[in-house]
This record gives sequence, structure tokens and C-alpha cells, in this order.
Amino acid sequence: MNPFAHASARCALSVNINKVALLRNTRHLGIPSVLRAAEACLLAGAQGITVHPRPDARHIRAGDVDDLAAFLKDWSHAEFNIEGNPTQNLMDFVRRHRPHQVTFVPDSEDQFTSDHGWALPADTARLKPLIQQAQDLGARVSLFMDPNPAAMAAVAELGADRIELYTETFASAFGSERQDAVLAGFTATAEAALKAGLGINAGHDLNRDNLSAFLRHVPGVQEVSIGHALIADALELGYAETVRAYQRVIATAYV
Repeated sequence: MNPFAHASARCALSVNINKVALLRNTRHLGIPSVLRAAEACLLAGAQGITVHPRPDARHIRAGDVDDLAAFLKDWSHAEFNIEGNPTQNLMDFVRRHRPHQVTFVPDSEDQFTSDHGWALPADTARLKPLIQQAQDLGARVSLFMDPNPAAMAAVAELGADRIELYTETFASAFGSERQDAVLAGFTATAEAALKAGLGINAGHDLNRDNLSAFLRHVPGVQEVSIGHALIADALELGYAETVRAYQRVIATAYV
């Protein structure tokens, strides 16, 4: 059963541990451990673990996904979210592990980092059967999308369960005179998504400074996936205190 199947009044935190693997891969010592990172984050109150295994295995590797899938079977309350491009290697992991959630991201194989959402209707034909395949395997499907209210009806027509809002434009505008205008676009997109019956996730460059403002202004966000900033904070604060700090930030959005 998907531990995040039902909407919660408060946004859940899924920790993306790709950067733990990236550091480990610079040596051949097996440290830092992605499993110990996942365990520490869950013990501190994270509700899920996210990985994005790219085809070049530059951070999370296939063996990590296998190990995490086995490890998370003992954490019935924790969600396993696997991100990636379903036209590359993602569906192999979905068939093997049947995660709670898969996030379809339109990255090219050599892409530095995710930097755009799916284009609809251009991507409709190739996405529709892959969405159905993932759902038939028991996974909830989230599409990585730019803030575009007009696209939300098309996402719903495809049969996806959720969107993940690509939040880099908000992060870049945070604290500037552009912030309110950019946030308005995310608000409108979330409202359109809710009207279309979609769930809402969000991620990319969210951090302890900007997360609360985003959640206060964007309705219906059920889950945020945070990796780079959270792991960077953990280098100074440790995993447990960092997760608790992010949970405190999330809590302030609901006061």
C-alpha cells in the first residue's frame, strides 16, 4: 500500500539522496553510505526517499536502487519515489521494484540537471502508454512540469496522478522584486491542477529559506522532494538535525 496514498493536511518531505551517492562515487570506499543516509533521514522524520538513477550512473547506481528497495520494505510508512526519463532506464526499475511513486522527468541522457518539464501535447503520444504501464505495476505517476496552468487539463487527460512543479524559477526569483509575480504563476498552476483532479508535488532548488513561502502561497502541495540543499545542509548540521529543520520550516507554512 502506498503510504502517501491519501492527501494530508501537511506537505510531506521526501529526501533525494543522489548527492550522497555522488560523493561516495569519488572514491572506492563505499562511504558515505546511501542506506545509512536514508535510515538517518527516515528516523528523523522524513516521510520518503527519492532517487534519480541516470543512465550514466554518475550518482545513484542500479545497485543502490536495489538496496534501497529492499531496505524500505521494513519502513511501511515511508514512500519510495524513483525519478527519471521513462524512455531511458526508469521503467526497468519500476518493473523490478514497483515503487510507490515514479516521477517522469524529460531529461536527456547527458543532462547536467533537470531544467524543464514535459511539453504537452508534443510529448503526449509517448507518455500515455508509459503512464499506464507504471500504474498497472502499482505506482503513482507524477509528471515533472513547468508552472503552466493551461497544461494541467492535458496532464489529467493523460491519466497521470500528480504533477511535480519544477520550482527553479521560484528559487531564482526568491527575495527579488520578481518573487510575487513568479509565485502567482505557481499558484495559478496549482489551482488548475487541483481543478483537474491532480495531486501536487514540488521540487528543485527548494531550501530552508524559500520553502515556507512557497508552501504558504501554492495550494495543495502534498509532497516536496529536496536533495541538493538538504544534503548540503546535512554536511554542516547532520542528517537528523537537517531533516528536523526542514520539518520545522514546513510546519511554519501552516501556522
